[in-house]
Amino acid sequence: MTTALLNDDKMEKIRKADQVWRDEAYSCHRELKQKYETLSGFEIKPLYTPWDLRDGDYLRDLGFPGEAPYVRGVHPTMYRGRTWTHRQLAGFGPPEETNKRYKFLLHQGATGINGVFDYPTLRGYDSDDPEVYADVGRGGVSIDSIEDMQILFDGIPIDEVSVSLVTCQPICNISVQSMYFANAGNRGVPLSRLAGTSQNDFLLETAVTIAPSVTPPQVSFRLSCDAIEFCTKYAPRWNPISFAGYNYREAGCTAPQEVAFVIANAVACSEELIRRGYEIDRFAPRLSFFLSAHNDFFEEIAKYRAARRIYSRIMRERFAPKDPRSLMFRFHVQTAGVALTAQQPLNNIARASYHAMAAVLGGAQSVHVDAYDEALCVPTELSSLTALRTQQILQSETGVTNTVDPLGGSYFLESLTSRMEEAVNDILNDIEGMGGIVKTVEKGWIHGEISAAAYQYQTRVESGEMPIVGVNCFQIADEKLPIELFSLPETLQIQKAKLDRIRGRRDAAQVRKTLDALARGCEEEQNLMELLVEGVKGYVTQGEVSQTLRKVYGVWNPPLF
Repeated sequence: MTTALLNDDKMEKIRKADQVWRDEAYSCHRELKQKYETLSGFEIKPLYTPWDLRDGDYLRDLGFPGEAPYVRGVHPTMYRGRTWTHRQLAGFGPPEETNKRYKFLLHQGATGINGVFDYPTLRGYDSDDPEVYADVGRGGVSIDSIEDMQILFDGIPIDEVSVSLVTCQPICNISVQSMYFANAGNRGVPLSRLAGTSQNDFLLETAVTIAPSVTPPQVSFRLSCDAIEFCTKYAPRWNPISFAGYNYREAGCTAPQEVAFVIANAVACSEELIRRGYEIDRFAPRLSFFLSAHNDFFEEIAKYRAARRIYSRIMRERFAPKDPRSLMFRFHVQTAGVALTAQQPLNNIARASYHAMAAVLGGAQSVHVDAYDEALCVPTELSSLTALRTQQILQSETGVTNTVDPLGGSYFLESLTSRMEEAVNDILNDIEGMGGIVKTVEKGWIHGEISAAAYQYQTRVESGEMPIVGVNCFQIADEKLPIELFSLPETLQIQKAKLDRIRGRRDAAQVRKTLDALARGCEEEQNLMELLVEGVKGYVTQGEVSQTLRKVYGVWNPPLF
């Protein structure tokens, strides 16, 4: 930090001058009556000076891009060498329709695919299960068998395009990722050539997007680690997990909680893979993270920088890797969906733009910008294109890529980064004291923390303490919706017809053999993904896989508060 260049006498002069300014200049002027604090509750001073960084050491605390502790970026050249990947979330209805949207976005300049799946798929149900009829095709694309995966990526060069599978829950990921890999094999594409990411986060299944018939936390965690192990062995360019802090944040947690939960999760997965016999450098370089960009611009930038510093330190101290890539906190950012408003939806273009700016100034490796209509419906083609163009304008017109870490050295930002680090470390210590991230889920502690933070946030919005333009201030009486809503295509009947056809033509004996082998694999603690990548080629459905897992492992009732 800059304080390393100042001797004690100069620092003392700055401190005294700062006090004089506060007493004689600042105190004589009126200050607006409002709370000056970050979204997570960190108090903000009226002015920051080198005195606020008096304990700093530049080489220890900041260093250089591409070098530990990576606060200034994980690559030496950052965006001067390679820009962030432009990913736009897409998924709705049957795979035939989502395939068209993928191709449209790639044609318009997207450099990666973010594939999101509907609620039944995420929760491990087939589309024709009566329990999920109402949700088929909603919130994402329906995937029941490898045939749907073939349709979804038909005509897309999967050996050239980085694909993110937003398979939030391990019970979904174990099937859907297997289908993606099996489809690649059928197309003659070696797994070693596939680049992409699977979300695959057990916290989403057990603490955030809870659904009926949740597998126990330890089981969900095991499925997640099976995917990490499989990719470590067979798909070296694939990121087998993206610790989904974004979704924790959407559920209501604070910025420090978001970072603490993903890092605790990464530590637990690392310990488990080491227990299975893998050296840290075999898998750690491919652990990745998924964070939110929320409304508080500077707090979000500080969050990303603090996360890199904390992660680098913890990985070095706990696991002593030899490969520097094992210390790198690499992350994707999505602009905050929870910050979008149904009221005056065009305002969301501005919100998503400065969210994306925070992600880039914070050094993200890839970015998804929310469409302005996402608080109301699946994005239309126009709103998706506007979101993509937002990224392209940010890259091409603003100059933010000209230098690495342009806000580094800011007295305010560096002070906020250190404050964020302290708060995250406090939470990590709490998790460690309870026995780790899996234990905190089993005890219900994670659920309670997220619920309490969400309640506090909503209370501030409803009271007007936290202004939200168009919602609790600057409202429009008798507002008329200025945009056209997306109409979801018919999905249920299409998917039911496919499933009927598949079940009628597949080898039923082979399907039973696959499911029996899966059940034995559960009991014998085999890697289940190794069984499924071949098994799904016989048109075993996702619902059949999930039912087998639930039958063997049972289900879990999360603690409620």
